[in-house]
Amino acid sequence: MSLHVTHDELMAALPEVLSAPKSGSAVELLCFRPGYGERRFVDELTVTQAHGIPGERWGIAPWLKLPDGSGHPGIQISILPSRVLDLVWRDRETTVHPGDTFVCDLDMTEANLPEGQLLAVGPTVLKVSEVWNDSCAKWKVRYGEPAYTWVRSHKELRLRGVLCSIVKDGIIRLGDTVEVLR
Repeated sequence: MSLHVTHDELMAALPEVLSAPKSGSAVELLCFRPGYGERRFVDELTVTQAHGIPGERWGIAPWLKLPDGSGHPGIQISILPSRVLDLVWRDRETTVHPGDTFVCDLDMTEANLPEGQLLAVGPTVLKVSEVWNDSCAKWKVRYGEPAYTWVRSHKELRLRGVLCSIVKDGIIRLGDTVEVLR
């Protein structure tokens, strides 16, 4: 098996990726990111409107800032579809996890999760951001040009997942259900 997934493999997997549940998925993986390139896989994360995930780099070095220099609230939480992660993250021994806050098996298309959509995750509530997660140069290096192009070529499908702001503080735990609030 090649280190990177091919375009043909990605396109063949698209129907399966798009058949993810519309709601009711469990949080499968939680990642705490205190600094650049740092990943700690944890059982729970405290999330707050004011501080995002306390101790994470959003509070000190966000990649997207408001005019006052503070972190854009729309990037407090990043959710990655597990079906996409399973396709692209082939070498889990030497390739870094993408760093998304959590992974779950959920349909993240614009049709299912439009901007402003609320998600209940355990006791917390998140709001789907207007900021599009188009992947970055690191995604391209880690998972290959085909994965990078595939994500960017299908904006409405949100294959790289969604970015969210925190609406209601709480603790997100492994196994918590992600419910789309209709």
